[in-house]
Amino acid sequence: MNKQIAKNAKMARRHGRVRAKISGTELRPRLSVFKSNAGLYLQLINDEQGLTLVSAHSREIKADSKKKKTDISLELGKLLAQKALAKKIQTVVF
Repeated sequence: MNKQIAKNAKMARRHGRVRAKISGTELRPRLSVFKSNAGLYLQLINDEQGLTLVSAHSREIKADSKKKKTDISLELGKLLAQKALAKKIQTVVF
């Protein structure tokens, strides 16, 4: 098995373990975090209806080349929180 297939299989197993334990509702959606080479994606998901309620991507933030990844992540979290509060979402499952 080549490295990429093995890596994807491991990621799918980890995702399955988490998804078996955690489920989001409309009042308390599930926070999904996906990190790629291009950036960071955050979503608040209602699993009962299968809808993404709020999402944010690191490209939405005006980032300097001087900013660290942790600073960008912090700003992205604040942006997602603002969007969630606008939709009257107070708590999430993570």
